[in-house]
Amino acid sequence: MKKFLAVAATAALTAFASPALAQDKTEVTISQAFQSLLYLPLYVAMDKGMFEAEGLTVIKESAGSGPTALNSVISGSADFSLHGPEWTAIAFEKGAPVKTIANVVNGAAVWILADEDFDYKGPESFVDQTVVAGMMPTTSTSLFLKMLGENDVSEDSVTLTQVQIGAEPAPFIGGQAPLAVMYEPGVDQAVAEGKKVVVSFPKEYGPYAFSTIMTRTDIDTDKAQSFVNGLEKALAMIQASPADAVAVAQKEFPNLDAKVVEAAVKRMITDGVYAPSVDITDEAMTTSLGVQIALGNLDSQPDFANFIDRQFIDKAIVD
Repeated sequence: MKKFLAVAATAALTAFASPALAQDKTEVTISQAFQSLLYLPLYVAMDKGMFEAEGLTVIKESAGSGPTALNSVISGSADFSLHGPEWTAIAFEKGAPVKTIANVVNGAAVWILADEDFDYKGPESFVDQTVVAGMMPTTSTSLFLKMLGENDVSEDSVTLTQVQIGAEPAPFIGGQAPLAVMYEPGVDQAVAEGKKVVVSFPKEYGPYAFSTIMTRTDIDTDKAQSFVNGLEKALAMIQASPADAVAVAQKEFPNLDAKVVEAAVKRMITDGVYAPSVDITDEAMTTSLGVQIALGNLDSQPDFANFIDRQFIDKAIVD
């Protein structure tokens, strides 16, 4: 009897002392467009156990593009996807059962750089210049072309050298052009080589829903809420403890210069690229999708009441 009571007591103490160990985690899959410093909030939530604290085991996959990531959600092979909301808006416009449920990147994360001695006085300075940019379609080049149009600068007056996305630093640093349009970490790779930032689109546009979390309309609500809760904690930590965020980024991108990664993360925090919370404001989404409408990629703004499911956002922010 004494032996039985001892065993029972030990079992009870174990159950009370380690409830998390006794509970099974729910496995979910997120398909990201690609591995990117932009998606640092996702990596922070995974690295710091923020999803686990919400009862989730998160499997991360890289699709190679936004549409491919979204298709993984539509087909049911992934629970969530992370990429620009324009692809979801296009699918939503065509009747696909998709919606967006959380913000991740809330700034137009694109910068224009120039040689140190380049005399930049505004978009008119691009006339008769060669500019290295990502191969279309991509938001970086799209924003650059939109800037030209809005300032009455003809596209024909600019020689655009389009390269694979992510390959912009090499020809720019190598002297093939005095100007370049790019994302991080290319921006700070170039800055480390003596180049300078002349235009910060995050500062130009302000709130801009650049990358958000997508899912199906029939997603299990508990899964979705737990996922959004974890992201909310990660976004808060990035703002409160940039050093911890930098450490996660350096772990995720071990092949990049650690100082470049640090500079890139700090720039994106300072320029307001990482969302302050999972909240998606109408202003941020209207600005983001408005660019796609202006470029002819989207016909009109979606019905936000159905396109953005706020139930998970509102609860995550309150909690």
